[in-house]
Amino acid sequence: MDPERLREKLEESGELMINVGEIDEPIELHLHDTEIGDELITLELADGTLEFEVDEVVAAWKHYHTLDDYGLD
Repeated sequence: MDPERLREKLEESGELMINVGEIDEPIELHLHDTEIGDELITLELADGTLEFEVDEVVAAWKHYHTLDDYGLD
């Protein structure tokens, strides 16, 4: 996936959900704990750091929290 597009999506909403190749569950990225480089994404977790290649991201979408986010207000 294009790292610039991922950075734009993350900056637009402050958080972003992604699917990464061999990881079974979606990963939630936040502006305050994520660095998206040209080749590597680094995510600071409470108990360590998770790193994976940008090319391993297979999907990205906005993380919704409210009915209004879904247009159902």
